[in-house]
This record gives sequence, structure tokens and C-alpha cells, in this order.
Amino acid sequence: MDKLMWVKKLRQILSPGYVVNLCFFIVFCFSTLLIWREIKVLEEAYVANQRNNLENVAHEFDSLLQFNIDRMIFFRNGMHSALETPLDFAVLRKAEESYLAKRHDPIWSVEIHNRRTLPVYGVADAFIDGDELLSRDTPFSGNELMATLELGYMLRLANNNRGFAKRMMYVSRSGFFITTEPLKNSTQALALYSQATSDAWFTRQTQRNNPARGIVWQTVPGDESPREIPVITASIPLDFQRFWLGVLAMDFSVQEMKAFLVNAIKTGEEGEYQLYDNQLNLIASSAPGNVLTLLSTHEQEMLKRAFAGENQGGIRLVTRYISWEKIRNFDGVLIRIHTIQEGVRGDFGSITIALVLMWLMFTLMLMISWFVIRRMVRNMSMLQTSLEWQAWHDALTRLLNRGALFERATAAARQSERLKRPVAVIQLDLDYFKSVNDRYGHHAGDRVLTLVASTIASHIREGDFAGRVGGEEFCIVLPGTRLKEATAIAERIRIRVNSREILLGNSASLRITASFGVSCSEDSSDYSFENLQSVADHRLYLAKQNGRNQVCADG
Repeated sequence: MDKLMWVKKLRQILSPGYVVNLCFFIVFCFSTLLIWREIKVLEEAYVANQRNNLENVAHEFDSLLQFNIDRMIFFRNGMHSALETPLDFAVLRKAEESYLAKRHDPIWSVEIHNRRTLPVYGVADAFIDGDELLSRDTPFSGNELMATLELGYMLRLANNNRGFAKRMMYVSRSGFFITTEPLKNSTQALALYSQATSDAWFTRQTQRNNPARGIVWQTVPGDESPREIPVITASIPLDFQRFWLGVLAMDFSVQEMKAFLVNAIKTGEEGEYQLYDNQLNLIASSAPGNVLTLLSTHEQEMLKRAFAGENQGGIRLVTRYISWEKIRNFDGVLIRIHTIQEGVRGDFGSITIALVLMWLMFTLMLMISWFVIRRMVRNMSMLQTSLEWQAWHDALTRLLNRGALFERATAAARQSERLKRPVAVIQLDLDYFKSVNDRYGHHAGDRVLTLVASTIASHIREGDFAGRVGGEEFCIVLPGTRLKEATAIAERIRIRVNSREILLGNSASLRITASFGVSCSEDSSDYSFENLQSVADHRLYLAKQNGRNQVCADG
């Protein structure tokens, strides 16, 4: 980019309008930044308070789950002790004999008739043989049965369901089970065992699927679950001497979890608590009825990415905040959704509204000032532009005047010389123009000059420029153009001028011709515009001598 272009660009940047816009933009950005910073500080304080509330609720929720998980582990330890040191009571031996006699029945039960234990239900060998996960080929089936009866005694004593617990079960791979939920008949018992052994909380407890032998959660019910009340199930395997004997399971009521979340909403608070499993399947919510706030696919993806590395946190969405915390004793997460509307009603909202109103008032005053000053500057710029245009252009033809043409042509010739590119000059003069003024008047002559100028402007290319250098004489400068190309352009202009009928007043019309002289720097390697114009003017004179209405490019 040459020096002239740099000067023009710098002049444009330092123009009054640009400076005014820049100053007002800086002031506006600075004020907006200050207000935004204060709002962000308030927002962070508000979100931190919401996270504290969520943390308290999650801790209480986790404590209730932990109580029951500890109970389930306690019962498993009790069965381990019973398997290692079985009690040799006559009543237990009698129960074992009853089991050996009934094990071939489609459905059977064994119980101790002192109402201190829960009955043990079982299925036939044929049912066991039909499921590859089930087997009676363990050497501990008898001891396992007596351990299950002892478990029934403990469950009877400790069956004070607390912390969402609804049912405790032990399901054996040997074809029997025990449950704290009363069964109505044998059909229900068979259906319960069949469903239990096909549910994920049982099938995932194999040594291959659960090598750590930890707790497995089933948060999504099975397709054929007979239970009408929605539950989630926690299960833990029972192993003895490297044998997988069965699974202890505990059902937790989703309704009671929902009631807990509803009660967690303090009086006067809004928002919503939601409990999800690790796959973001919704389990329970504090929302009443059908006003549940569902997470979009995008929000779920954001939460999954957040869960990957942290145990708690929060994300900001367009109109709401989501705080979340993982539950230590549950394979899932508790979230709190609190909307902007909720925050606006508190101290955070009132202070934020005050700050926003201050910003709006300041911005309004700033915009009014900018509009007034900008209008003044624009009027001044328009006046300056008009004066500059008048100084550079011919008022009649709207082409460059003689001085502007010479200045631009000289600069273009120098640039062409640096770039080793040709530059061509066309000099043209209207034929017998004086007779037009004499016959039709100067008004008609002005119209002819205007139409010829518009013809020239429409036939030159981008980067070319033309000007009026005399009364009826014009000059065209074509940077990067060879003599042959310039001659062709001149010929097209000549034909167009000659073929154009110029309408005058009183239904009169006339046609006019023009003579052209063309020169190019490639002829003599001379890039001086004055010399190029002199050559073109000489050739124009030759065209006049040879009969006018023609283009002369040599001589």
C-alpha cells in the first residue's frame, strides 16, 4: 500500500465522526462492565447460598439412605455368621427337612410357627434348571436356608422401615427367598421370585458383572414389574467361600423421596429439587403435579460433562441456574433448579434491578448526548464532503475537473511505473460543438456535455477515471491498459456517442460525433502523464485532420 493510501486510511480513522463514536463506545463499555461486575458478584453470592441449601438437603437425604444401607450390610454380616456357625436347633433342622421334602413342588414355603420369623418361599428344581443364573449345586444350601430363617427373625425384629425403605428381600440362587412384604398367595410368590431373578439388581450381581461385590442400584423398573408403586432398589451380593449364594435387596419408595424433596422447599422459596440416577433418568421431583421442569438434551449433556470430574457444582443457563451434588450412598445426583424469577424476588433481585435501572438511565443520557453530537459532526462532515467534491469535480459533467484529473493521473502513472505496468491515456474532443451552442443555445450545449460525460463514465472500467479538461474536451486515464485495449475502449465510446440521439426542447434532436487520440506508456516507456497527454492530444489533432469521428492511436 502506497503512502497516499496510508494517508487516506489514517485520515478516515481520525475523522471526527469516527472519534466521536469511539469515545462514546468506550464510555458505554466501561459503564456496562462496571454494572456487569457488580451483578456477577451478587449472582455468585446468590448461587453460593443456593448451593449451601442443596448441600444441606443432600446431606440429610444421604443420611437416610446410609441408615438403610448399613442395615442391609448388617443383615449380610449376620447371614455370614450363620453360614459359618449354623445353629443346631431342632426347629431349624425340622425346617430344613421340610425344605428337602418340598423342594420339588412348583411353589412352597417353610416357616417356624412361633410367629417370630418370616416365612421362606421357594420354587421347584425345574424352575431352577431353566435359568442359568440359578443353581442348587452348592454344598451350603441347607446352611443357607437356616441362615435365611435367622435373617427372617432379624427382619421381624428390625422391620421399622425408615428413610424411604419399603421392603427388604433376600433372593437365593437355590430357589428360595424371603421378603418383609406379606404375600397373598402362592401365585404372587412365584411371580415375585421370577421377577426378582430377572431384574437388573439381581442379574448384575454376578461375579463377572460386579467383581468389586459392592452395592448395585436399579433405578429404572423392569418391563414386567408387578409393583404398582414406583421404587428404586439397592442390592448387595451374599458370597460364602467363593460361592455366590444370593442377593440382599432393599426397595426405596419413590413417593417418599418425592415427599422428602417437597418438604425440603422452605416456606417462601421457589425452585425445584430433582433426583436423577447416573444416566440422568429422573427418579423424583419436588414439583407438584404436571409442572415438572424437564432438562433439555443440551442441558443433560452439560451436566454429564460436569459430573465427570466433580462431586458438586453448578451451571448457568439462560433463564435459570442448576446446582448439583452427587449422593455418596446413591448412584445418582441431586439437583436444584432455581429460576431468575425466584432470585429477582429476593435481595439479589432488588439490588440487581436497581443497578440495571441506573445503567439504563446512564445509557439513555449517553445515547441522547451521542445522537446530538453525532448529528452535529455528521452535518459538518457532509458540508466538508460537499466542498471537497466541488473542489475535485466539474459541476456540469460530474467528472473530475482539470486539477483533480492531473493529480490522480500523475499518481497513477507513478504507481504503474513502480509496478512495471502500462498506462494509457485517451483524449477526446466533440466535433463542431461550437455550432451546437450557436444554433441551439448554451443550454443545449450543456445537455450534450452531460450526456457525453455519462456515456464516458458508463464505458470505463473500475480503476479507470475520466475528467473534463476543456470546454468540450475530455481525458480518460486507464491504468494497467495496453494501447490495443485502450483503442478498443475509445472505439466503443465513439460508436456510442455517434449513435446516441440527443433530445432537445421543442421536439428537436441532434446527433454529435467525437474525435479520439490514444497514447500508451508501452510505446516509448515514458510514464510522464504530461507527455502521454501531449501524445494523445497530438493524435486527437490528427483524427480531426483526417475527417473527425474517428480514433487515432499512432502518428
